[in-house]
Order: sequence, then C-alpha cells, then structure tokens
Amino acid sequence: MATIAIYSLKGGVGKTTLAVNLAWCAATLSSRRTLLWDLDPQAASSFLLSSGSKAKDQAQSIFSKDVEPSRLIQPTGIDRLDLISADSSLRGLDLLFHELDKKKRLQKLLTGLRKSYDRILLDCPPGLTETSDQVMRAADLIVVPVIPSPLSERAYAEVVKHLGTKAQVMPVHSMVDRRRKLHAEALARNPDWPVVPMASIVESMAVRRAPVGVYAAKSPGGQAFAQLWQAVERRLSK
Repeated sequence: MATIAIYSLKGGVGKTTLAVNLAWCAATLSSRRTLLWDLDPQAASSFLLSSGSKAKDQAQSIFSKDVEPSRLIQPTGIDRLDLISADSSLRGLDLLFHELDKKKRLQKLLTGLRKSYDRILLDCPPGLTETSDQVMRAADLIVVPVIPSPLSERAYAEVVKHLGTKAQVMPVHSMVDRRRKLHAEALARNPDWPVVPMASIVESMAVRRAPVGVYAAKSPGGQAFAQLWQAVERRLSK
C-alpha cells in the first residue's frame, strides 16, 4: 500500500481536482483498490464523489478514537474506488491533534487500512498546520499543485523548505494556460514538471460531479491526468 497526499500551502491551486482525478486513475487505469480520504473541511472531493447519504459531522471522530475508519468508508459508484468523506467537524482537527499529542496518529490509522487498499490518496487542507505535519509523516509521496505564478511558486518553495528530507515531493504545474507569457516562462524554468492544463472540460467536473476520465478520458485534460498518474506510479516504484 502506498499513501499519496495532494497538498499545497496555498488554496485555489487545483488540489481537489488532482486528488479526484488521480484517485480515478489509480482505480480505473491501474486497477488498484483505492481509497480517497478527504481531510479538507471544505469537503470538495466528497461533494464530487459521494454517491449517497452519510452520517453528519462524523469525520473527526475517526481521529478521536470514537469510530473506526472502516465504518465511514463509502463506495463512490466507480469500481475499486472508495471514499472517506469530509465535513465541518474537521475544522477542529488541528486542535484535536494538538491535544492528543500523538504525532503519528494519521499514520497509524493508515496502517490499519493497509490490507484493504493498494493506494490511499489524501486530499489535504491548505496551510502549514498540525494536520499537514501528520500528513507529511504518513505520506509516501506528496503531490503539490503549483499554478505558474510567483505567489504559488513561493508557496511551493516554503513547502519544500518545511519538509526538508521528511518525504518525497512531486511538483505539478496546475491550471496552465500556455498562451500566457507568465505561464510559458514558468514551464520553461521547470520543464520536467508534469503539466495539467486549464480547460473547460476540467472545470465542468463540479457540474457533472465526476472525474474527467468518466466523461472525457481522451481530452487533453483527461490525458494529462493519466500521464500524471503514470509519473506518480513511477516515483512510487523507485
């Protein structure tokens, strides 16, 4: 089992888009038993993938030992892809982690899921917090979406500085418009980074409530996510 965190210090960089599409790629293209665990109280991944009703405000209870993670796992309607939804209770997760004073609580919970899944993806909230520190200890690979802009690149540099040698980091140029000079210059500076384009077909995920691969797998956006997933698998195999 490998754990892949999709994380950024900065919000609004396409983090949830990556998380949902990479989870679909893991389950569908690689036929992996896959779990997407939404840790962001905004619950965007949960909105896109949830296929039914769930218990209200239960997400934090996993960490306070009240509920086993397996009890909150729900199918998504996509073969081999399950979901642990987020909700507003996760707004207090940083404080809970601080009070528990257990630096590897998330890692222990993930170990308990090892027999059931080949790949677990974590959709993480932005910011350098107690939650992000737990994620960094638990993840085998941290995928960081970076919009080709000075502020987003600065945020990525802060993540790398904070991590040091704690975990593998994989930057991804996200929401790219090659017609923009600023974007083209950023891509030229980092030609080895995977690229996910800005495209209306990707933006329509929120309306369709589905990964791009479900309705437009052969589109440039769908192909970009597939290529990114292949790069993730290569990194994990090293």
